This record gives sequence, structure tokens and C-alpha cells, in this order.
Amino acid sequence: MELLTCGRQGILDYYEVLGITPNASARKIREAYHRLAFLYHPDRNQESEEANTKMQELNEAYAILSDPTKRREYDLPRGYGNRVPKFKKGSKVKISVNYPSQYSGYTGFVDKEPVKDIFRFWYMVRIKSNGLTTVRRFAEEELEEPAD
Repeated sequence: MELLTCGRQGILDYYEVLGITPNASARKIREAYHRLAFLYHPDRNQESEEANTKMQELNEAYAILSDPTKRREYDLPRGYGNRVPKFKKGSKVKISVNYPSQYSGYTGFVDKEPVKDIFRFWYMVRIKSNGLTTVRRFAEEELEEPAD
């Protein structure tokens, strides 16, 4: 049986296991799981070790993708795909930040947890007084890096 992996992480690609896309709804996840579980259930395939392995993968995938919290944690290291906005050279970025009255410049991250949302990132980082210029420079630097 072919092992499904998620690139660098070397873990199962649960979306591929269930045959769905990463933006599938909870209903689509449930339907895909039930359809495949019916096909690979051990009661229907008592002699097949391959079916048993596939059923274990299905159970693992469904346990993660059917729980919204676990699904977000699973999606985080996978990247955001088309859900992340793409900056274009010369694009204008408008960000609203509320600065404290005693603002003293960049002091690091406010929250030590991993960034779960690109927009939240800009609220977690205290940008210097020329914040929008800093953001624009950051976006341009990102564009100059070669794409993988």
C-alpha cells in the first residue's frame, strides 16, 4: 500500500486519505469518511491487511479533520495555500493598529504562541512609528525571495 505523506512533515495527508480538498466542509468530511469506511471496514475485508491499514488511516484522518480545533492545528504547519493574501510589488497595504499612549517602538511579540493567522500577526507585532512603511518594505522583501 502506498503511504500518503504531507511533504516535509512526513505525516499522512488527511485530506488525501479522505479524498477531499482542504476547504471541504464538515459535511463533506463526514460523507467522505462514511463512504470510504464502508468500503474498507474490517468486517467487509477480513483477510486484507491493506484494508485494515487503510481503515486505520481513515479513522486517524477523520478524528483530526472532524474536530475544528484539531483541524486548525493540523492545517497550521501545512501552510495556508490560497487562503493567504499574495502581495504584489507596489501594492498598498492598509493596516489599522492602535498604539498605546506610551509607545516606545518595537518590543517583540506580544504573544508567544505560533501565528495562526497572517492578519493576526500584524496585531501581535508592535510596528515602529513608520509602521506602514515597514509593512510595505517587508512585503517587497518577500517578493524578492525566489519562489520554491
